[in-house]
Order: sequence, then structure tokens, then C-alpha cells
Amino acid sequence: MATPLSDTPLSPLRTIAVVGLGTMGTGIAEVLARAGRDVVGIDISEAQAATAVAALESSTARAVERGRLTGRERADVLARVRTSTDLGAAADADLVIEVAPESYEIKQQIFRELDGIVRPETILATGTNALSVTRLAADSARPERVLGLHFFNPAPAMKLVEVVSSVLTSPAAVTAVTNLALDLGKEPVAVGDRPGFVADGLLFGYLNQAAAMYEANYASREDIDAAMRLGCGLPMGPLALLDLIGVDTARTVLEAMYAASHDRLHAPAPILRQLSEAGLTGRKAGRGFYTYEAPGSATVVPDTLTPSAGDTPVPGRPVRSVGVAGSGTMASGIAEVFAKAGYEVVLAARSAEKAETARARIGKSLARSVDKGRLTAEAAAQTLERITPTGTYDDFADVDLAVEAVAEDLEVKRQLFATLDKVCKPGAVLATTTSSLPVVACARATSRPQDVIGMHFFNPAPAMKLVEVVRTVLTADDVHATVREVCAKIRKHAVDCGDRAGFIVNALLFPYLNNAVKMVQEHYATLDDIDAAMKLGGGYPMGPFELLDVVGLDVSLAIEKVLHREFRDPGLAPAPLLEHLVAAGCLGRKTGRGFREHARR
Repeated sequence: MATPLSDTPLSPLRTIAVVGLGTMGTGIAEVLARAGRDVVGIDISEAQAATAVAALESSTARAVERGRLTGRERADVLARVRTSTDLGAAADADLVIEVAPESYEIKQQIFRELDGIVRPETILATGTNALSVTRLAADSARPERVLGLHFFNPAPAMKLVEVVSSVLTSPAAVTAVTNLALDLGKEPVAVGDRPGFVADGLLFGYLNQAAAMYEANYASREDIDAAMRLGCGLPMGPLALLDLIGVDTARTVLEAMYAASHDRLHAPAPILRQLSEAGLTGRKAGRGFYTYEAPGSATVVPDTLTPSAGDTPVPGRPVRSVGVAGSGTMASGIAEVFAKAGYEVVLAARSAEKAETARARIGKSLARSVDKGRLTAEAAAQTLERITPTGTYDDFADVDLAVEAVAEDLEVKRQLFATLDKVCKPGAVLATTTSSLPVVACARATSRPQDVIGMHFFNPAPAMKLVEVVRTVLTADDVHATVREVCAKIRKHAVDCGDRAGFIVNALLFPYLNNAVKMVQEHYATLDDIDAAMKLGGGYPMGPFELLDVVGLDVSLAIEKVLHREFRDPGLAPAPLLEHLVAAGCLGRKTGRGFREHARR
């Protein structure tokens, strides 16, 4: 009879078996061996086991070359790893980590066999990121010893480890593997058992929406990826990341998420099935959303979808002077960007005083650039001289391009465009910086909708490289060409998209943020754990709650409402917790309290 769990002292987890020696299993084995553990690597394929040993030899050799290991330390690491094709080799393990293919049948077979091999006190961990830990545990003879231990790829580099408990898991087992993760130099996050857990649960919904956006031909793969890298500071765009993860793997994770949530946002985009069934699974196949030099290569090569360099069939209109309407941070930033690029800028606000204040703000920004050595004092002075503040839009009479950056209110913008229509000369391009309102509604307020386009800058405009160029169904080709040419001159990366709510960045970013709020609302994970998971597991520069507090909860709620109203998807409905915080006046940093407390500035 097995000793009761509560009476069984846990071993220090010195000997660890890793079942499945693919990329992830090999990486986990390396992490364990470098932390002084004895590792038994097990794979049914002798060739795969040999490949894993070769990969370990190669990676530790690189570590020696880079000064991260000594030759003696490398020899010790390699000596601590042995491989086998027999699951019986796990008999003396204190912990078994299973990283076999994402299949219940395969994993359950492994756990059933392990029940007859390992000691009663041995902890069994699954590395799944999509399947139910509870379901796997329930089939085990010792479900209290089964939990999830989800590493991220590449395991030696990625700090996050999600420790997944089922309702059956012993707290002592959780403590033991949490302490192991800390000893490995990782940052463990405790989560419950649901598909995707925290990091993948948020990440794969976002990736799925990006795939659907591409499939709908809303934007090119290059523009979607560039928009998320430059607009959100992400290390990779979503489609490139899907290729890295594996399109088939993403589809498997999403199917598990959808089965549990029935949220249409998790229903795999049809293109994921099409690519998977065609064998176009990403980098490992040499082709997925992109085409690669060879299977396994990270080098993208041109294919039939790659845009041609310098393909501008329609020339743009000449632009020498620019009018910027507004006096806030965004308007000031945009005026600074144009003036730095050599354009003469008319900065118009509701009063001359507000315009002067905005110009003074630009002067301070330029002075900071001088202090940091990014700009000479002479260049800063010349830039400021190019900006003419005014309290009347009548001074836009001679500008070639008018850019509005006033309040995000459709009626306010429509009235402004009606005014611009009257004061701007024929042929002038009229642009709106809206982030969520329909550009065509602004266009229809004029007698020349063909001259109206969206130029969505990101805040702070002088620093952020992205501009979303938003064409309506009425925008003239030469107007689009003009804005693309202007973006190149002001050294911004332009991405093309159509006139629908959220454009690219906000349409992908805010549902992800909303889903993070839902996780907290459902008491699935804490703010700190979710933020840590996305920074460490997803490479995000800020966690979702840090970002929400910076953006402003009221701004976030407004964008969520626009997305929900446009796409009519129940999954896009704003999380009630977000609505409650906004109703309570907790708007983020600007009010001193949002999801967290902040010092008032």
C-alpha cells in the first residue's frame, strides 16, 4: 500500500527524467544538467536521442566559447546526462517531466507506464501547453503527484515556468517543483488548469486574430508583423511568431482553448488548418506564412507574396508645408516630427494661447534631445523656427497636407473636417490621426472625400516609428501615394490597412488586454503573475496591466467598445471589471490608481 501523500517526505529532486527529446525536451535537459541535476533523457527514437546529445554538446561548446562555462564545467554537464529509449530508465527519478507530442493518447500511455515504473513519491510533470492536466492526472494511479510544468522555448534562455495545479494536485508537489524552478534560475508562476494557462492563453488568442486578419486580406503579412513590432515593441510580429512556434502547434493549442471556452476568438482561423494540412507548418517545414531558405532556417526568402521594392505606380502630390490641428501631446509630437524633417509647419489650435503653449512644449522636447546628444542646438533652433503657431484654421489656406490631432470625438472631427474643406486649397491632402473612429465619416464631412486619408501616429510621435495609413473606399490613389512618400521623408514606417475599427495594432492589442482583465476577474491568476508571464514568456516590453494603466483605462474601454460595436463578437465585449474601474474613476497613472496604485505626478 502506498504511503499517504501527507506523510511522504519529498525528495530534493536530484535525479530527473525527461521524456521526449525534441527541441523542448533537449532544452529542459540542458537547463537541468547545468543546474547540477542528474538527467535521464528518454525518447523512443534512438536517432532523436543521439540528435539531442549532439545538440547538447554543441550548445555547451558555444557556452564555453562565450565564456559562460569552463571546459571542466562543460564536461561535468555532459557527464550528468544519459539517454535511453526505454521508459524503465526513469525508475530512480525523483521527477519525470514529459514533453511528448500534444496528444492525450500518447501522454496518457506514458503516464500509465510510468505508474508501474517510478517510486510512489516520484512527481510526474507534463510539459503540455494545450491539454488538460486534470484529465492526464485522473488517469494516473497517483493523481496527487501529477502537475504541469510548462517551460518556454528556448528553455535555456526563457525565464518563465508555469507551474500548473489541478484540483487533485498535492501542495507539497507544487512546492517541490516551484523550488526546483527557482533553483534553475527560472521565475515560476502558479496557475490553474485551463488550456493555454496564462501566457499561451493570452498569446494564442492574439496570434489567431492576426492570422484571421491576414486571411481576410485586410493587411499584408509584412504590414501586420511590422505594425505589432513597431507599434507595441514586440520582438516578433504575430505571423512570424506563428511560423516559429509551428502553425500545427498553434492550431492544436487553439482547438483546446476553443473546446474549453467556446469563445469564437479562440476558434482556429481557417488558414491555420489549410496551412497545417498542406504541410506548411512554418520554419520547421521551410514554409508557412513566409518562405524560408530551408526547413529549420530562420532566413526569410522572397516569394510570390513579397512586395516589390519601389513599387509606386502612382506618383504622390508635392508636399512642402503641413498644417497640424490640435494642441495636445499628439499634435505637438506630430508637428515636431514634420518640422524636424524640414517641412514648414502651421500649428493651429482653438486659441493662439493654446498654440503657443503647444509650440513651447515642442521647444522643451527639442531641448531634451539636445541634452541627450540626439540633436544639435542649431538643428533644434531651426526646427522650432519652422513651426508657426496660430489660433485660426484660416492659416491652413496654403498647406499641402493638413493633419488633425484633436479630441477622439467623431462630431468634433467632422466639424473640423468641414472647416478644413472650406479653408484648405484644392488638392491639399486632409488626414486624420484617429485611432478608432471611421475615417470615411470624416471624409464625408467634406466635399472632397477622395482627398481624405488616415495617418495614425503612435504616442510619443517623435519616438514611435509606426504610422498606420488608412485608406477609405473613396481615397484617391495619389493621396495614398502622397502619404506613403511623406512617411518615408519623416522616417516613419508606413503600413497600409483599410478603414475598420482598430486598424491593425489596436484591433489586435486591445482584445488581448481585455482577455487579461477577464483572467483577473475570474480569479485565475494575479495581476503580477500575468504581467510577469507576458514579459518573461512572450517577450512583451510591458505586462498587460502595466500597459492598461499607462494607456488609461477609460481610453482602453472606449476602444474595446468600438471594436465590440463594429465586429459584433461577444468575445470582444469589454470585461465588466474594466467597466467598473472606469466608473469608479480609477483610470490608471493619470488618476493615481488603475489596476495598481500610482504616485500622483
